[in-house]
Amino acid sequence: MTGAILRFRHVMHPPRTLRWRLFLILLTGLVLAHGLSFGALFLERTSAAKAMMLGTLEQDVATSVALLDRLPPEERGRWLAVLERRTYRYELGPGLPGVPDLGSRGTEIARAINGGAGSGFPVVVETIPGGRPHLQAHVTLRDGSPVTIDVTPALMPLAAWLPLLLAGQLLLLVLCTWLAVRQAIRPLARFAKAAETLDPGGTSARLAEDGPSEVAHAATAFNAMRDRIAHYLEERVRILAAISHDLQTPITRMALRVEMAEDSPEKERLLGDLSQIERLVREGVAYARSAHGDVEPPARIDVGSFVESLAFDYQDMGKPVTVRGLSGAVLTTRPHALRRILTNLIDNALKFAGEVEITVTRDGAGRIGIAVQDTGPGIPEHQLTAVLQPFYRLEQSRNRDSGGTGLGLAIAHQLTLAIGGSLTLRNRPVGGLCAEVTLG
Repeated sequence: MTGAILRFRHVMHPPRTLRWRLFLILLTGLVLAHGLSFGALFLERTSAAKAMMLGTLEQDVATSVALLDRLPPEERGRWLAVLERRTYRYELGPGLPGVPDLGSRGTEIARAINGGAGSGFPVVVETIPGGRPHLQAHVTLRDGSPVTIDVTPALMPLAAWLPLLLAGQLLLLVLCTWLAVRQAIRPLARFAKAAETLDPGGTSARLAEDGPSEVAHAATAFNAMRDRIAHYLEERVRILAAISHDLQTPITRMALRVEMAEDSPEKERLLGDLSQIERLVREGVAYARSAHGDVEPPARIDVGSFVESLAFDYQDMGKPVTVRGLSGAVLTTRPHALRRILTNLIDNALKFAGEVEITVTRDGAGRIGIAVQDTGPGIPEHQLTAVLQPFYRLEQSRNRDSGGTGLGLAIAHQLTLAIGGSLTLRNRPVGGLCAEVTLG
């Protein structure tokens, strides 16, 4: 029972896309308007046909009753076929037994027949029991002979092509509604794509400022917003670069003064603090510049050879970094940005684990994955996304020797987005962390 209710709710749930909602709203309105128009026309046709039938019945009964009254009784039977019509016919005799019809239809037909026959021929209208609507009007001629008018009310039959015409009109409504919704939704799709691929510092094409005035105005505002964001990013980089440059001089002077001081534990601590300040300044500027990872021109590289060369550099320094996986995979990307990404991931893995393994793979869609795996403690599941934010450190103490600056993964994530890729962190089932960069 619960499953049936859930399925019913799923079926009755309104569509989630704006395209289908607009389509259903417009189509429902048009179909209702079409139905109301058809209903009004059908009602008018019914009223006109009813008035025509009653008028014809009134005129025809007057002529037919007068004709039958003047004919000799033996000749009246031969004229019945001539006087017969589609909705009524004449019979000689009292007809079938029935009950008086007191409804509006019987009253109108009785009034029409009485009006046609005249006061000299009294008329009684009765309903004949049965499956189909059936009435009989009983008229007495001047010689006392009974005449029965058998009436079967019916409208003119619909033309055979009318249902096809209605189906064609409905199909045309559906097509026009779909085209109208498609034209209305297309600018939204363009805006969504432009927002998803927004790269203020990049070389991606600007949003076309054409179309209807509202769409062109929105596109102009979007391009202006993009320009402002690009300006703010460039200003941020300039400010951080200027701060870094201005801080280098006092940091260097302080380091020289400490170096000239006598050896002591305090001297080593001061030198360590100055080194941490300098590193923090450098990485802050690196993070600000990581948003502009596209300043480097793209180049074609062999991913396997590129990763092996990077691993060899670490091996030359005595670091346990190994590579396995795909070779010969060619990719067009920005090599220096990719090297910085992998270097940050490898350094982060070496900090918390004894060894690092790099795996290069390619899926069925041609996307290349570079996974940096370690055997360290991993990251709590609820923090896998948070560690990609700047200045977020798993080590919550103020000791940056153990917790780092909190910018390594953030720089890697920002640069990956800048070169059109994605960075995913996940814990390995066997223990440790896997940081995978997907490109292509």
